[in-house]
This record gives sequence, C-alpha cells and structure tokens, in this order.
Amino acid sequence: VEPSGRISVKVLESPPLVSVGLPTFNCENTLAVAIRSILNQTYGNWELLLMEDGSSDRTLKVARSFSDPRISVFTDHEHKGLVSRLNQAVAMSRGRYFARMDADDVAYPERLERQVEYLERHSEIDLLGCGMIVFKGDGAAVGSRHAPETHEGICRRPSDGFYIAHATWMGPTSWFHAHPYDAKAVRAEDQVLLLSSHSTSRFACLPRILYGCRENRLVLGKILRGRYAFAAAASAGCVELEGYS
Repeated sequence: VEPSGRISVKVLESPPLVSVGLPTFNCENTLAVAIRSILNQTYGNWELLLMEDGSSDRTLKVARSFSDPRISVFTDHEHKGLVSRLNQAVAMSRGRYFARMDADDVAYPERLERQVEYLERHSEIDLLGCGMIVFKGDGAAVGSRHAPETHEGICRRPSDGFYIAHATWMGPTSWFHAHPYDAKAVRAEDQVLLLSSHSTSRFACLPRILYGCRENRLVLGKILRGRYAFAAAASAGCVELEGYS
C-alpha cells in the first residue's frame, strides 16, 4: 500500500482458491491475533484482503506489519462502513470462494480446510457457516452458538431472522457478486441479504466449532439495533417472506 493511500495489490503466481475479506476499523489491539489465525490455517491456498476503513488508531500500522505475500492491505483513509468494505472486498477477490472474517475474532486452524472441503463436495450450496464459540478478552470461553445444519432449518422462520453467524460465512465468490450487501441495511446487512436471497439460494452450516467470536462485540445494544433494522426491512415489504413447513 502506498503512503499516499493508493491501493496496491500483490500479484501472486496463481489465483488462490479462497479470498478472505477482513474489514478493519480501530482494532489495533485485536487485529494481529485475527491475522495470525489465518496464517495458521491448515489450508494454505488463500489470499487475505485487509480492508482498512479509515481507523484513527494504529490499525493500519498493524495490518502493514505482516509480510506474507498472500496478505494485501487496502486503504483510502476514509471511513465508509462495513457494508461498503465488504462489497469492495468481494469485488477485489480472486478466489473461487469468498470467506468472511472479523478483525477482533479468531479462525480455528481447520476452518478454511473444512469449509472448502464441504463446498467442493456440495456444489449446490451457496453459503456455508460453522459453529462458533464466544470468548472473553482473556481467551476464556463463555458459550457457543450453533446454527441449524440444513437450508430448511436455517430458513424455517425468515421473519424471525436466520441463525447463521455472519463472520463464519464462506461461499462461491460468484454468489456474493450476484447478491451484494445492501448499503441501506446498516447493522442488519447479513440478515437482509439472507432474507432477499434465501428463496433462490441454498444455505448450510457445519456443526463443528471452527470460529471464535470476542464477547465484547455481542453487546445488547448492537443486537437490538440490528434486530430493529432487520424488522424494519422485513415490514417494509422489500422482500417476500417465505417459510418452510
């Protein structure tokens, strides 16, 4: 990345199979751990796209401190928000699959390997999640979250939301191109995307815990605001609600 803020891309000899999109904003204390969890994956054919979103702390310096050629840092020194950075990451992805990752979380070593293995065997699946553990800042586990494993289970009651953790998503990059995040769906971008696409897509979730989510992100205020935004989108009739018997 140039000091002027211009975007530069490290061109690898061959395209990776997986592109990991990791938006970053004011996360200097957690970003290095998140990046190292990708470096420690048992599956190595990936690229990591660090989408720096105009942080006011040392986030950009931390991002630039890693020299692995599979890591690229993108910055324009502006704060555009998560939805914009996710769509930007998808547009820049060179992999067959696109995976989500958050800057204060941890991917278990086998996360990419297990999800790639499943998607390669199940070409009908458009979006795949996995089990998630919730941990404190000191690393102590405080609970876990498991989504239904099948599309029918995940989409049983669309108006109540879809229980598949956003940060655990992986799917064909072509699906993300066809289903961009809605810029109007702030704090509910994942749920609105699932709501608008579930009737023409297939979702699944691995039961195995392959992702760790830092507890301080799961504050009640965020959850309530996200639920309110999702409910507003659903009640506005922007997409059709279809359930499964």
